Amino acid sequence: MHLKFLYMHIGFDAKRAYQNGTGLGHYSRTLIRSLAEYFPENRYTLFAPKETDRFNVSQYPGMQLVTPTRFPDALLRSLWRSRRVTRDLRERGINLYHGLSHEIPVGIRETGIRSVVTVHDLIFERYPHQYKTADIWIHRHKIKYACRNADKVIAISAQTRDDLIGFYQVPADKIEICYQSCNPAFGIPVGEETIRSIKKKYGLPETYFLYVGSIIERKNLLGICQAIHILKDKLHIPLVAIGQGSAYKEKVNAYIREHKLEDRIILMSDNEAARHSPTFRNAEDFPAIYQGALAMIYPSTFEGFGIPVLEALLAKLPAITSNISCLPETGGNAAYYVDPYSPQSMADALEAVGTNPQLRADMIEKGIAHAAGFSPKACAEAVNKVYQSIL
Repeated sequence: MHLKFLYMHIGFDAKRAYQNGTGLGHYSRTLIRSLAEYFPENRYTLFAPKETDRFNVSQYPGMQLVTPTRFPDALLRSLWRSRRVTRDLRERGINLYHGLSHEIPVGIRETGIRSVVTVHDLIFERYPHQYKTADIWIHRHKIKYACRNADKVIAISAQTRDDLIGFYQVPADKIEICYQSCNPAFGIPVGEETIRSIKKKYGLPETYFLYVGSIIERKNLLGICQAIHILKDKLHIPLVAIGQGSAYKEKVNAYIREHKLEDRIILMSDNEAARHSPTFRNAEDFPAIYQGALAMIYPSTFEGFGIPVLEALLAKLPAITSNISCLPETGGNAAYYVDPYSPQSMADALEAVGTNPQLRADMIEKGIAHAAGFSPKACAEAVNKVYQSIL
């Protein structure tokens, strides 16, 4: 083997690892941890506009965090991340830079530093009415630039690969599909005592369905509320919803009030204990919340991957999800699939899974087997193979 494959100094765009509590943040943190664990021979340096408590490099020998300290970078942190960070990359001896969320610094190709970009989805191209015009232009410009200038593009699903080819004509041989993983903590049994403690801490019911995701139109929480309303007199199992939202959340709340579902829909973004808990904010309590649920429901109309489904399977939690987009890739033969545009379809699934212990047991067994293919080790190996292919 050539010497260059034995050692790499990899730099990461770590903004999401430090500042994002949902999908992009989870992807960044899990991948960085996995690479550090399974490929400790490499050096890893994280470049982030600011440090937060969401990630701690001191847990990993040799890993470093770089934040902007010089003038004017410390004042213009976004500009540093998108352009001026290339100076820091050269000074630190980075030989490969990974943009973990859709972008790479402008001018990185001129530095001679190899680069990889992960593209999670092109949802804004499929659902432009859900985005501001300026945001669409920014996303499109950044992703197109990254796909043109990066040495390799990682798509987190076949759906995203196909969209990159279809919307932006990215050459197929430049794209590698590397499925993402999730925090392995979801697969570690927390024990009944911990589950009871967490339920008490947040005032959760003994039995509940679980939804995890931003409260936005595409994620379809309103559709779940409609399904629960259909079942109001048949199935008395509430929904616990983890996620933040604004305008769409107000629509959800209006529906809850109108149909008197306050005791059936629990929004954790309005939960005082959750708002003030560091272990909720950094998701440390999530495995217990997952493992304490009866089933996950995630009827999104479009995703790049759908990580809550994988988290559920790993947590031995039956998953109900959509029969479209990439979600059948994520759920495999383990999930119960629904039409996300049909509240009745979702209601039927909730009733079937909620009342049939044998069905839940079968789903859990299949989920364990399917989730094994998305292990942190498998993900890290796939990404490391991409790195080696361009160095």
